[in-house]
Amino acid sequence: MNTTEPDTTEKLISERKIIAEIWPALLASAVGLLPFTVLSTFLIPIADWAGAGVAEVGSLRGLAGVGAVLTGVALAPLIGRIAPGRVAAAALVRLGAAAALGTFSGLGALAAFCLVTGVSNALLYPALSTAAADRFGATPAAGRAATLVMTAQTLASMVGAPLLVLPALWWGWRGNLIAIAVVALALVPALLRYGRAHPGADAPAPRLGYLAAFRTLAAIPGARALLLVSFGRAGALMGHLAFLAPLYAEKFQLSTGWFAFVWSLSGGSFFLGHLLAGRMLNAQDSEVRTRAVMAIALGTGLLALLGVYLSPVLPLAMLGTAVLSASHAVVSAAVMTLLVRRCGQVRGTALSLNAAGMSLGLFLGAGAAGVALGVAGYLAAAAVLGGFTLLALFAALTLRTSTDHHSTSNR
Repeated sequence: MNTTEPDTTEKLISERKIIAEIWPALLASAVGLLPFTVLSTFLIPIADWAGAGVAEVGSLRGLAGVGAVLTGVALAPLIGRIAPGRVAAAALVRLGAAAALGTFSGLGALAAFCLVTGVSNALLYPALSTAAADRFGATPAAGRAATLVMTAQTLASMVGAPLLVLPALWWGWRGNLIAIAVVALALVPALLRYGRAHPGADAPAPRLGYLAAFRTLAAIPGARALLLVSFGRAGALMGHLAFLAPLYAEKFQLSTGWFAFVWSLSGGSFFLGHLLAGRMLNAQDSEVRTRAVMAIALGTGLLALLGVYLSPVLPLAMLGTAVLSASHAVVSAAVMTLLVRRCGQVRGTALSLNAAGMSLGLFLGAGAAGVALGVAGYLAAAAVLGGFTLLALFAALTLRTSTDHHSTSNR
């Protein structure tokens, strides 16, 4: 076994040290989620200000998904050819511009705000994860650094709305967007200087051509299976969350105020699951353990999904909601860990395609579940979401070993 050296390296790098190394990426990860948090939190006043309906304005967020998928796929190799810190810095500049666009009146400006924000995030998150991981090269700390970036995003999704409400009392939701733009631009200099820094990190790999990056990634054992896991997992969870409020309202007569607690329970479970799973899975350089945990979590998530829709009482449904979110968080952390470990010099390309796959899964999952719900009710929606989960589980169970990973990625 050759795990002694990586494990020893990991012991020398505490989680506090990792956070101290990657704090610009963590802050940028939180900031990237805030523009859409403003849109969701202040949707009604934004719609009134734009002179449009809530559904009309809310649907504009779909443009972000389209932009994210197209950008993530088309520009994935660039994160390998250009320093990921520079890509993240450029994405933050675009994010700041998008936030400023959101302060202009009219549906056209809001549409541009959603589209540019989606494109920016499609570049921002893979670049941040890659830059954070690259600080530690091929050591086990690289996977932990990448998962922490996504953990910061989930933390922002939990606390972002409450934190934005208070300053909005003083300067309004448009003031929030301006503040987001200022913070995003302030982080640009720190990200421009971002690169490999840890003494144990590998030297930068030779840059691959555009098509060569895709070919190299396709040749890595298990890479396509991991991307399929992400797609199915995102489709199942996000499709479920899209209709969670009406499910609780119709089945348990839960008011909007009480449902906010359920939503916080779901978000908190995902955050804790992602935080603890990232710590556990990167404590040892064991892919067998990570793959097993991923498969078990997907199976648990499937049972929890059925529990939410079939539960006759509210407490059991809430337990299922918490377990479902935590299980998907574990899968997300496992996929990120394995992609970072396996993909080497095409790490940025892999993480970009991973983000694009999750965006595609989000919209296909929500769309398919919505059609099923309209045609045959909540049990039909649960069956569709269960199908997405089974797809992810099948991909996880067929995941190939990476024993020849290093020789493949160095061709």
